[in-house]
Amino acid sequence: MVTIPAGEFMMGTNSPEGFPADGEGPARMVTIDSFQINPYAVTNADFGRFVEATGYVTEAERFGWSYVFHLLASAETKERVANVPQAVPWWLVVHGAYWAAPEGLDSNISERMNHPVVHISWTDANAYCEWAGGRLPTEAEWEYAARGGLERKTYPWGDLLKQDGKHQCNIWQGKFPIKNNASDGYIGTAPVDAYEPNGFGLYNVSGNVWEWCSDWFTPAYHKVTRDLNPHYNKRTDKRSMRGGSYLCHRSYCNRYRVAARSSNTPDSSTGNCGFRIARSLV
Repeated sequence: MVTIPAGEFMMGTNSPEGFPADGEGPARMVTIDSFQINPYAVTNADFGRFVEATGYVTEAERFGWSYVFHLLASAETKERVANVPQAVPWWLVVHGAYWAAPEGLDSNISERMNHPVVHISWTDANAYCEWAGGRLPTEAEWEYAARGGLERKTYPWGDLLKQDGKHQCNIWQGKFPIKNNASDGYIGTAPVDAYEPNGFGLYNVSGNVWEWCSDWFTPAYHKVTRDLNPHYNKRTDKRSMRGGSYLCHRSYCNRYRVAARSSNTPDSSTGNCGFRIARSLV
């Protein structure tokens, strides 16, 4: 794990790029104690070892289904889909989809062992962290680590999405949700060590997969949490997520910025949500 030094940073944003309904601001100075965090998201190989050691059954397996993005499902799987959410019809309710069969029963992870594990609920992620002797990072820790020592920048590497014309993260290129040009090299998940790490040595904190944090989610986060090691622990109906995913696009989900926030219910699982582990030092 990477040891993140104690320090202070400007958390959140006042930029018009932000989503006010998500509570991305107001930006404020926050102080964080030193902690450790994994440079990579938890991989399929990692999660497989956890399941083998404990017999753990994910919530997607218990429910019998999970959400799969429509362009990633096979024609045969699509024919069996009987339900999609009306508000986001690109998500298919795929029976049999879970971490080891990410696109349904006719898929597998044999060639993706170093990709981030997906179809992981907050509850699943928390169970893994407890087994591994760690915990999920707080939102404040996550953002501090994701910024990599840079101040008030849009991305972990600076303010420009590309550097010298090169892609720095795995997000959507093209017309969402119809056509992904995949000019960054990936339609779905990328290996956890893809692209260059940030200043603290963390990989893929922008794009690839959403990452669960320990906080309960509130749009009032920056107004109701303290400035020293902030953490929102009052129960709501959702848990916080950070980082965006391979489905994020400027036209729809411009949330691969380091200040961006999102959320989902603790038992929800999708094909673009994973996690990484943190550990306290005090």
